Amino acid sequence: MKISHYFEFEDHVTGGIRESVAHQRKMLDRLDLEYTTEPTLEADVFHCNLMGPRSVWYARRARKRGIPVVAHTHVTAEDFGDSFRFTNALAKPLRPYLERAYGLADALVCPSEYNRGLIEGYVDGSTPTQVISNGVDREKLEGFESLREEYLERYDLEPPVVFLVGHVIKRKGLETFVETARQLPDVDFAWFGPIDRSLKGRETKQLIDSAPENCTFTGFIDDIRGAYAAGDIFFFPTHEENEGIALLEAMTAGKAVVVRDIDTFSWLENGEDCLKVAAGSSTAADANSDSNAAVATDGGPTSFVDAIESLRDPDVRDRLGSNARERSEGFSLETIAQAYERLYAEVV
Repeated sequence: MKISHYFEFEDHVTGGIRESVAHQRKMLDRLDLEYTTEPTLEADVFHCNLMGPRSVWYARRARKRGIPVVAHTHVTAEDFGDSFRFTNALAKPLRPYLERAYGLADALVCPSEYNRGLIEGYVDGSTPTQVISNGVDREKLEGFESLREEYLERYDLEPPVVFLVGHVIKRKGLETFVETARQLPDVDFAWFGPIDRSLKGRETKQLIDSAPENCTFTGFIDDIRGAYAAGDIFFFPTHEENEGIALLEAMTAGKAVVVRDIDTFSWLENGEDCLKVAAGSSTAADANSDSNAAVATDGGPTSFVDAIESLRDPDVRDRLGSNARERSEGFSLETIAQAYERLYAEVV
């Protein structure tokens, strides 16, 4: 079996989608499946990770030739907004485009049950969907502990450090992150990841520039292990997420996790492997949210400040982090690889 494993705009797209593709190819190598990263119809399966115009062109022709098409549903209109400049304007027309594009597939791969629920609304049951996690590359994080002192010193951070990993964008809870840091001036907050100011809107840049002194934006770092080495509390107040590879990585590193209580994270257990906070707004726009107007859920913290305050206790951090590490084992590439082997066999 030969697979055309195509990632349109591969040289330009970064972040979670790029990581997911890297994970998939590592799993294909592990399974010893033959594949090419070029788009071609000289294959048994055409698998596209981003439904751009070239992918759509190939998908249409693959279907005419009887070659099964598998498409990943990394992109939705819901998570496209509040990312970079102009994405809000593009989010509305993006949905009908994706409805047509995803409708060309013989099978859709969704990274989470939440994403699957959204996508089934796009294709209205016309295309089979299957949930396969993006997974976590445990090997990539090996030895992260040895970098702790180096990265704490590099960014002048004092433990326990509240941190986040990924592109600095509003949708991931930028305002909440900054405002929570402002309310906890004696705690260091660090967001590890590219800022790309030229791609950011005015509000995003204002939030970054007006952040308090205890809130550090590191920009791109050359070794992502350094983020998980320096950080102690992974704070992920995102408003919309298809899964969250950085979350899985933080759990694998045994970090205590604080998340916004949104449908994407329904698989996490509040008080067991994370702390959840139900904020006053679940919209995708930070500007419309009240970062700490939270409602208690299942006896959990009533605000993000409350949650982080409780994690000053190292015993609480260790318990939640240990449970998170154990829970993350089900997302290892070794565990997920077999799902791809079954998927390709089914569509062929």
